[in-house]
Amino acid sequence: MFQINPAWFQINPWLIAIVVIGIVAFLAVSIIWGIRAHHHQALAGREELVGKTAEVKIALEPKGIVFIQGERWAAISEKGRVEPGEEVTITKVDGLKLRVIKKE
Repeated sequence: MFQINPAWFQINPWLIAIVVIGIVAFLAVSIIWGIRAHHHQALAGREELVGKTAEVKIALEPKGIVFIQGERWAAISEKGRVEPGEEVTITKVDGLKLRVIKKE
């Protein structure tokens, strides 16, 4: 009959230690990042846009289109005409329209 040699099944203690240390380190980093993410207030969408700079794509006279964060938004200039390529600062988000002023 086939006999099993116990020496053949031995695992190096250093390998066990390295694996355990790696798992503990991964869990510690994951928990720390999770706690940090939980404490930060999420800013997304409209709340984040006020005060940011956008580029005018279609002239604002007073209505037009601006480009910000990879998106095109309808915008209304609060102070006069703004030409394409110029930068504006967002002062207010009104539904799906941005209120902007020319950046100085």
